[in-house]
Amino acid sequence: MAPEVDVREEVIGIDLGTTNSCVAVVRNGTAEIIANDQGHRTTPSFVAFSAADSERLIGEAAKKQAALNPRRTIFDAKRLVQRDLRYLPYLVVNKNGKPYVEIELAKSKGRREIKRRFSPEQISAMILGKMKETAESYLGQPVSGAVVTVPAYFNDRQRQATKDAGRIANLNVLRIINEPTAAAIAYGLNSLHRKSKHTKSKILVYDLGGGTFDVSVLEVDGQDFRVLATGGDAHLGGGDFDQRLMEYFIRLIKRKFCKEDISEDKKALGRLRKEFPTKMSMEFSTNEDQQTSMSTKVFQGERPLTKDCIHLGKFVLSDITPAPRGVTIVEDTLEIDDYKGNLTQNQIKRMIKEAKEMAEQDKIARACVDARIELESYIYDAKNAFLTGDGLEQVGDKRGKVEIICSMRAASGWLDANQGATREVYEKKLNELRGVWDPILITAKKI
Repeated sequence: MAPEVDVREEVIGIDLGTTNSCVAVVRNGTAEIIANDQGHRTTPSFVAFSAADSERLIGEAAKKQAALNPRRTIFDAKRLVQRDLRYLPYLVVNKNGKPYVEIELAKSKGRREIKRRFSPEQISAMILGKMKETAESYLGQPVSGAVVTVPAYFNDRQRQATKDAGRIANLNVLRIINEPTAAAIAYGLNSLHRKSKHTKSKILVYDLGGGTFDVSVLEVDGQDFRVLATGGDAHLGGGDFDQRLMEYFIRLIKRKFCKEDISEDKKALGRLRKEFPTKMSMEFSTNEDQQTSMSTKVFQGERPLTKDCIHLGKFVLSDITPAPRGVTIVEDTLEIDDYKGNLTQNQIKRMIKEAKEMAEQDKIARACVDARIELESYIYDAKNAFLTGDGLEQVGDKRGKVEIICSMRAASGWLDANQGATREVYEKKLNELRGVWDPILITAKKI
């Protein structure tokens, strides 16, 4: 007998994925994906317990801190029975013939660390609970009924485990549907529903996910969906590709770097597992008063000084609203597409050698740049305080005011004439100016 549900309630659909999960609701015959609190349509199937206070994190918050907290961050919970557990950063133990994740929760006052064990159903329930919470926030009402997808090759025990996870999450799981079938139904609802109800077609669903690979052929006749054939591999998914790459890099690192084996280093494995960003944004401000354009040069390389890196190009942003220096903020976003500037092995070896040889020079150069920026900022702030405020009013006679104005001009001229000075020279000049200007500015309460 089918589970009962109040027909007035919204019933949600949840794709409980190995890598990511999402939740949807049907509106006017269309499956509408619900975005999470970060505005994303999918939520990472990650659960973590913070190192500091054992706060439970689910989804994106859990994934973001995975590299720093690998032993308390759980992922791929659906595959604990199927996969090689050697490279998982968290501990999996056997309890009555069933895999459990063992987590050491943070210490509380006067107590030792507490070890807790979680079954795959409990972890899945936490993710289902997050999906339920996302849906309720969007719909503005409680949700109790859900349809949940599972890989086509899940056996009866695994399907029952998914239902149990739903109950733990306070969800009434009305149906368990194979993932390819669910995709075909969604396609039918979105496309074929608008056509004649007698339109008959066949659909091939190719589903290569994070943990499983499924292919299904369905026949759609109006609102009727019939599975003609299904096949796939319950042990093949994106996680397996990642695993192969990890094993390759572990061997490569061991062979090239003094036979160092990182397979036991959980943090190193976490960094290796984390994808490299292909998009990054940075904020810049104008460095001149009333600046109306900004030129940005793009360099490739690991060196701290741009002169030692490869210049890729530049772009100019114009029509900036005029304002005092530092007021206008511009955000530049760079995104990597197909990389066309690969280095040869000889170039790589040469750059590695140069980087080691010049590490100290880089450190000195970086300190020099920082000292110059500090001096430049001090001169600008002092000039602004003297000329736009009442800093000059603290100077008694006219001659003293003229001397201050001349010293400001001289300081700016000194900066222009000493572009390549050392850190010590910049620091000496800064101390010299502070000795003259600070007493006046402090009296005027300008610094």
